[in-house]
Amino acid sequence: MIPALERIGKYDIVREIGRGATSRVYLGRDGFSGREVAIKVFDFADEPESEQRGRSMRRKAFIAEAGLVGRLTHPHIVEIYDAASEAQLSYVVMEYVAGGTLDAHTDVRTLLPLERVVEIIFKCARALELAMREGVIHRDIKPGNILLTESGDIKISDFGAALLAKKSGEATRTLSGTSDAVIGSPAYMSPEQIRNETLTHQSDIFSLGVVMYRLLTGRLPFTAGHQMGLAYAILHTEPPRPSDLRPNLPPALDGIIMRALAKSRESRYQTWAEFGRDLTQAFAQLRAEGLPASDSEQFQSLRGVAFFSGFSDAELWEIVRISTWRRPKAGEVLIREGEIGDALYVLIAGEVDISIRGQRVSSVRPGGCFGEMLYFRDPSAKRSTTVTAHARTEVIELKAQAMRSATDAVQAEFNKACMSVLLDRVGNINARYAMLKAAE
Repeated sequence: MIPALERIGKYDIVREIGRGATSRVYLGRDGFSGREVAIKVFDFADEPESEQRGRSMRRKAFIAEAGLVGRLTHPHIVEIYDAASEAQLSYVVMEYVAGGTLDAHTDVRTLLPLERVVEIIFKCARALELAMREGVIHRDIKPGNILLTESGDIKISDFGAALLAKKSGEATRTLSGTSDAVIGSPAYMSPEQIRNETLTHQSDIFSLGVVMYRLLTGRLPFTAGHQMGLAYAILHTEPPRPSDLRPNLPPALDGIIMRALAKSRESRYQTWAEFGRDLTQAFAQLRAEGLPASDSEQFQSLRGVAFFSGFSDAELWEIVRISTWRRPKAGEVLIREGEIGDALYVLIAGEVDISIRGQRVSSVRPGGCFGEMLYFRDPSAKRSTTVTAHARTEVIELKAQAMRSATDAVQAEFNKACMSVLLDRVGNINARYAMLKAAE
């Protein structure tokens, strides 16, 4: 156990700032330069027999990071300054980054703008390409190991699980062959990590693809109720395309992520340069197309719509993430009778006409929904009405697949809101029928 510390080597300890499976991390201050540093401390004290494996992991993590002192110099990699072993404590001194981690942006309520995510992944790819050239495979790429600086930039941290490798032809293999244990964070592991095979930089490409998927959708591509099920999913199942969960994603991002997540290395990006080139093209496309209304603006608009009055903030943020905001022109047909459809709509502003066989039968005003019947029935069924927009109409479009993939809480609130709309319709029909009977 690591005791309370006031000083390590020449560094004064300010406070503990984190802890992981193999170490604790302290904020320290260099007494000579006054520079703040992060100090990762590994405890190798005698432990019970049952803890021998944990102690072995800590030693390997220390050796891995100590071997990187001065080796990786890149603006998007946390710099490692020093490493030492004193009595029972061994420690690594590194650059202190004060802005938190990308874990703060992996939930549907807190996702970053699309172009920001592409920029972050591009910077990570360039940094990991430098690591690869130095013979380093990170093995634990995940949002928690990507730090945010106070200025909004990023730095990759925690190389305690890294493999120091050497090149053999075009491949990269570990100095000791395959590792003696599967190391990494299960949800972000590549198929070859799970199979405990010799790793190349393509394993980090897969893991970074998982990170990108989560930063864009707020979901992991592979999920299961237990670790064995998760391993099976990574090895054998295809994840939903990101646009199934967030329909407004450009097709280019779908393609990049699905290629990064290819199960076979032959189908995956072969080099970091290939990955980076596609990211650059996607970023340029996003800039050229212009940016839609911000997520915050969409959230505020939806908060004022009666249909969403029962949704919590968290549930409404999820709707923002999985919906597409549309501003159809006057006369534009949103739904056509007899066509196959899989989307439902909520009217935000304006009015739409409902017609059957060319005859107008009703209209929908702000707060109403339409096209929802196929969500409750067979998604391959035909539309029974035509819906046409008036001037200055705004709607959000929700794909049935995205709704079925939403959280249980969102689905429950959506079902309640739709039921309320249907009951209002029935009430209006009954009222009109009563008026007709009274006029007879």
